[in-house]
Amino acid sequence: MADLQDLKELTGEAAAVAAEVTEERTPVVDDLGRSYATGKRKDAIARVWVKPGSGKVTVNGRDQETYFARPTLRLIVNQPFQVVGRENQYDVVATVKGGGLSGQAGAVKHGISKALQQAEPELRAALKAAGFLTRDSRVVERKKYGKAKARRSFQFSKR
Repeated sequence: MADLQDLKELTGEAAAVAAEVTEERTPVVDDLGRSYATGKRKDAIARVWVKPGSGKVTVNGRDQETYFARPTLRLIVNQPFQVVGRENQYDVVATVKGGGLSGQAGAVKHGISKALQQAEPELRAALKAAGFLTRDSRVVERKKYGKAKARRSFQFSKR
C-alpha cells in the first residue's frame, strides 16, 4: 500500500516538472512589427509577411483581386482570418513562386496561417483544429514509361 502512495507522489512531482517545462509561447515579430512564414502547396512556395493593419493583401506586388481573379482563390487565401475572427486586422505581403494559381493560393493560405500563429500564439489551437498549419503534401503523380500519363494506358488495338 505504501508503494501506491509513493507512486502517487511521484506522478504528482512529474506533473509539476512537466508544467514547469511547458513554457508560454511568445510572439515572433521583427523590428517592423511583421511576422514571417513560408507556405507550401504542390510546387508553389510562398514567402508571407503579416503585420497589423487594415486587411490589405498584396501578392507579388499586385493586389489580391488582380492576382487571384477567381473568387474561390480569394476565399482560400482569406480562410485563416475568418477562422480566427481577424478579418481586416492584418496586412499581408506575399511573394509566390512555382505551380499554378490554385497551388499558389494554397501556399499563401499556409503561409498566412503560420505567420498568424507567430504573431499571436494563442491562435494556434484554432488554426491547428482547422488543419491550416499542416502542409498539404499531395503532389502530382509522375508519368511512368509505357503509359500515356501516370496511369492512363495507350489505346489498345486488337488488330
